[in-house]
Amino acid sequence: MKNIYRYSENGFEMLVTYAMKLLGNSVTFIFALCLVIFWLSNEQFYRQDIHACIGDVLLSVAFLSLFIIQKSFNRFSGSLHLKLNELIASHEPANNAVINHELKTEHEITELTKEYADLVEQIKEEVVEEIEDKTEDKS
Repeated sequence: MKNIYRYSENGFEMLVTYAMKLLGNSVTFIFALCLVIFWLSNEQFYRQDIHACIGDVLLSVAFLSLFIIQKSFNRFSGSLHLKLNELIASHEPANNAVINHELKTEHEITELTKEYADLVEQIKEEVVEEIEDKTEDKS
């Protein structure tokens, strides 16, 4: 059962990756723009009552906005990941396992998150011990 879930999760992540690349592509936007122009230039569009026309215009704008937002998000996300990778790579004691973390699966990210949560707990324990040692020294 675990294998089925893992395979379906990996397949879904691949599908999402391809969909993001497709929806954020400028050629896809041009295709969508042509589709909306064809839709709005259709004779049936003008035979509808005014409320349906307004609804169609709003739907067209929302449809095109999806592609613009996705393209913008792809660019922002890519530059943010690049900057983060540069910071990690330039800091010697940093764990290089998180470089290109955006390419990792959700399971790999969850495992890294658990590792860092354990690290935080260790640091908390060390800090508490240091504080206790300092208070004992003052006594």
